[in-house]
Amino acid sequence: MFSRFLVLPCSGITKPLCTCWYSAPISIGTGCHLENWRLIDLGKAEPYMAQTFYEAVATAVDKGLSPNTILLVQPASPYVCIGYHQELEKEVDVDYCRERGLPIIRRSQGGGATYLDSNQVFYQVVAQKKSRAIPSQVEELFEKLLGVTVFVYRQLGLPAEFKALNDVIVRGKKISGNGAGQFGKNTTILVGNIILDLDYNLMARVLKVPSEKFRDKMAKSMKEWVTTLKGELGQVPDIQHIKKLLVEGYERILEIKLTPSPPTAEETRIWEQETRPKHLSEDWLSLQKRRHAELMEGKAVRIADGVKVVEVDHKAKKLIRVRAVLIGEKILDIMFSGDFFMIPEEKLRDLESSVKGASLNSDQIAERVSLFYSKSKAQTPGISPDDLVEAVMKLRTLAETYPRAIYPYAEPAAENSKEP
Repeated sequence: MFSRFLVLPCSGITKPLCTCWYSAPISIGTGCHLENWRLIDLGKAEPYMAQTFYEAVATAVDKGLSPNTILLVQPASPYVCIGYHQELEKEVDVDYCRERGLPIIRRSQGGGATYLDSNQVFYQVVAQKKSRAIPSQVEELFEKLLGVTVFVYRQLGLPAEFKALNDVIVRGKKISGNGAGQFGKNTTILVGNIILDLDYNLMARVLKVPSEKFRDKMAKSMKEWVTTLKGELGQVPDIQHIKKLLVEGYERILEIKLTPSPPTAEETRIWEQETRPKHLSEDWLSLQKRRHAELMEGKAVRIADGVKVVEVDHKAKKLIRVRAVLIGEKILDIMFSGDFFMIPEEKLRDLESSVKGASLNSDQIAERVSLFYSKSKAQTPGISPDDLVEAVMKLRTLAETYPRAIYPYAEPAAENSKEP
């Protein structure tokens, strides 16, 4: 059992934080030099604003036009959201969503597909990387900033815990989903939610699954592993009280002073003219298909003599899906997708370029992946370089080998050094 104490900034005074148990104490700042940040409360907003307005704020923050900001917002109506690296048609029942009038929005961070509505309160943290409140490593960023989410749930009477990489749980059940990323050159973002209630059946219905029996099983599994404030408390607490706790938590844990303020005219212009049109575009929604149109085939499809499009899944802490065009054991083209995070997200294209042209030899793939990390300085919380190598090497089970005399350009492994 741990003692819980809250240290009030600049006061040196401590008081009990919560009587709940927890696996580790929340880290609360004790410094006296508070950074001045801005608080934007958008209230209830239509889906595109709720999901993407923070990107316009991030653009302004990155350019030095706006201060570090925390946004609070609830979606006014339901929608479906997919992760940056996910393939739309593989994750979501697109026809069902369109029949129901549910917008589908691709976010700018990794993670998985989900159904969202007014039963969530979103928090969106936008800050320049130079802020002392913002850790440089994404694992530390999640742990520190999700301390605020833990604080809120504890203050509402629940035994909340942080669970690496990016979850908050209560009695072993997930009660908050979170993502993080880099925006522009200088700005870090973290987004997440306080879950008030959840329609488990609709959550399962919007996702792409192999059968209705599987869908029923998914809904049942969600009820077993995901919980809500209403499910735990029997009712939804007052929304304004939840927002007040979020503000209190951010000020204390990040050692900042939040000043309420509306969006600037420039932020509104950026959202209306740049951010919203991007997210409404088919090019953005079908990002993976647009970048890799020639790879959007089945699990193992022969497209020419000796040339195959193949696909494999590898489950690490996050799902890595690899689709490639192979001739023999040579990678002609490759695409990574899944619910993982890569910071910056756009560095994924550099990883694909690094692996393209290699043969399915574990040493060669490992060397190229290692060089990618060294050059790009990318962070992939939840997946390691070894995970990526293992994922790529699974392609070999679907590859075809040919004698060098027939396909010398296929570059198969040497006859006597073929890996098991």
